[in-house]
Amino acid sequence: MSKEPIRPAVWAVTIAVAFSYMGVGVVDPILPEISSALKASPGQTELLFSTYLFVSAALMFFASWVATRIGRKKTLLIGLTIIVVFAMACALSGNVNLIIGFRGGWGVGNALFVSTALAAVLGASADPRRAIMLYEGALGAGMALGPLVGGALGSISWRGPFLGTAVLMAIGLVAIAFFVPATPIERSARRSVVEPFRALVDPRLSILMLAAFVYNYGYFTLLAYAPFPVAEASIRAGGQFTPLDLGLVFFGWGVMVALGSVWLGPRSCEHVGIRRTVAGVLVLFTIDEIILATWISPIPQVVGVILGGLFIGIINTAMTEIVMSASDIQREVASSAYSGVRFLGGACAPTLAGLLSSVWGIGGPYYVGAVTLVVTIALMWLDRQRRMRSTAHSVALE
Repeated sequence: MSKEPIRPAVWAVTIAVAFSYMGVGVVDPILPEISSALKASPGQTELLFSTYLFVSAALMFFASWVATRIGRKKTLLIGLTIIVVFAMACALSGNVNLIIGFRGGWGVGNALFVSTALAAVLGASADPRRAIMLYEGALGAGMALGPLVGGALGSISWRGPFLGTAVLMAIGLVAIAFFVPATPIERSARRSVVEPFRALVDPRLSILMLAAFVYNYGYFTLLAYAPFPVAEASIRAGGQFTPLDLGLVFFGWGVMVALGSVWLGPRSCEHVGIRRTVAGVLVLFTIDEIILATWISPIPQVVGVILGGLFIGIINTAMTEIVMSASDIQREVASSAYSGVRFLGGACAPTLAGLLSSVWGIGGPYYVGAVTLVVTIALMWLDRQRRMRSTAHSVALE
């Protein structure tokens, strides 16, 4: 791994990435609180996740078209500005349907920022593996701090987490404005609006993209749905989890995501191999979700959620590296397509969680999440077999 010092531009973008992913998890510990304060059903509060994620996913496919026309820096700044505006709007609203709509607007900014940020970090770093490690580490740090900040501020008011996120994103905006240099815009580098969609069916990426979609369904099942089984387990035990309690649980989860992304994941890939690491950890994650589905008790739920963060951190870093190195497609295009697929898979989980829990009980969503993780293992194996055949064919032609 390169020992070259990390450039200020890389730090600025990764810090802003951490703040951005705080926006994903900041609502986790306040979902029950919003449901109570605004007389909203669990299905409505889950829409705070799914609306944000669906809008983000849909627009991420167009982020490369924007970035190759106005430049990465401008795209990052516009995305952050939109996030700040809509996070403030969520904080000032008093109606759950308005907040759901504002979360959709928030998703527009997130789409422009997140998918461009991965390309920006890769472009500003001399070592792609190190860049991906930093990006996924920032993702984990944001996921860790988001629920903690959300729980702490949510204990004061459910509006607090939205306001806090707006302030942090404004700080990220200023950091990028000062430390990230403007990128030259070359007409030859401009990409068609349909290129990210072509990447989805590119023979080198199609199976991996499908694997990323189903994996992120299983991943976001734990992230978006976990507060409800944890709260239910507490009630069954005669207690009551506060927003701060839930925030601390997800802080532990996010710390483990960061640990897996930055430390354990890269080391495991170096010593065991990147695909073996993904396969082995996916098996462990599947077992974890089955335990969460069947054992609705406070200690198993809390330990299972936190341990799941470690598995997610390892898999995220490894899968991102596999996908981004699988072809020579331009970074903006590959990043736009991959980010869109990740968020689209993630958006499906909270959307279906309410229905699945009403049909199959509190553990239903976790059982389905476990099935998607098994499907991910199968798809990664199929991609490996396809690449082995392709390599053998190339050797035979030489």
